[in-house]
Amino acid sequence: MPLNAPNILTIIRILIIPIIVVVYFMPWRDSNEVVTFLFVLAAITDWLDGYLARKLDQGSPFGAFLDPVADKLMVATALILLASDVKVLDNVYSKVLFTITASVIIGREITISALREWMAGVGARSSVAVGMIGKVKTTMQMIAISLLLYYDPFRGLPIFKIGEVALYLSGALTLWSMFVYLRAAWPSLTEENTQ
Repeated sequence: MPLNAPNILTIIRILIIPIIVVVYFMPWRDSNEVVTFLFVLAAITDWLDGYLARKLDQGSPFGAFLDPVADKLMVATALILLASDVKVLDNVYSKVLFTITASVIIGREITISALREWMAGVGARSSVAVGMIGKVKTTMQMIAISLLLYYDPFRGLPIFKIGEVALYLSGALTLWSMFVYLRAAWPSLTEENTQ
């Protein structure tokens, strides 16, 4: 494992995750601000490690493996925290819709990770490489989760409601991107084994 700047940033992102969980449940007056700061910091390291890997030509198999794992852990942990927190949603319909959306996002990540692994095994990984729709989906998720973690109104803006709408939009993008990847992989998934 090369201990270069991109890999160090990815490891830092993973180490921030349990800190987010602990701070989220702390009874501090401004714990939501600290959690949001930590999540945004982790999201910035996600962008920065990829940028540095390309700019400094420090890409590595370890980094290519660990970077998406760190992203998925970060998003899944935040969504589980939010979906399990009774104070966050004010009625049963909101709780159901929120939990379904969180489950769709987490389920998509598991599905596409398994698909990419399988496609790599059959030598067709490039057909399910990350595309623009996946990048837009990830950006929308990071914005939505940051707003949801912040929770409190800001200068009269209903931050949580804005984050909720952004999460539902990212849920729609999640389904769309999954459809795009599955459609690209469909020929490989459905071909008969001739051996």
